[in-house]
Amino acid sequence: QVQLVESGGGLVQAGGFMRLSCAASGRTFGSYAMGWFRQAPGKEREFVATINWSGRTTDYADSVKGRSTISRDNAKKAVYLRMNSQTPEDTAIYYCAAGRHYPLGPGTNLGLYYWGQGTQVTVSS
Repeated sequence: QVQLVESGGGLVQAGGFMRLSCAASGRTFGSYAMGWFRQAPGKEREFVATINWSGRTTDYADSVKGRSTISRDNAKKAVYLRMNSQTPEDTAIYYCAAGRHYPLGPGTNLGLYYWGQGTQVTVSS
C-alpha cells in the first residue's frame, strides 16, 4: 500500500506557474507508476500527467502538454508537477495517484489507484 499527500496548491496569477508535490509513504513506492489528475467544479476528474516507475517515461493530456513537467524522486518518495502558463481553465483540485501499471490515465480504471486528498489550485485572471 501507499499513502499520498499533496501540497503546493494555492492562488496563482494567470500566466504564472505552479509546482505541486506529492509525498508518499510505503516501502514499495518505487514500483508504482504515478499520475496527476484534476477535477474542476461540476466536472469529472480528468487526467493530467503520468510517469513510470523509473521516471524515464511520461505522458501528458493534450491540454497541458508542452507547458507541464511531471517528475519523481524515488529516494525521497515524491512526485512533482510543474505547470507553466496557467489560465483560469487550470483551476481545479489536483490529485496525486499511484497505480501498479503505467500509464495512469484516460481509459483506465481509476478505482484501482491509490489517491491523495487533493490540493486546490485557483488561477486568477
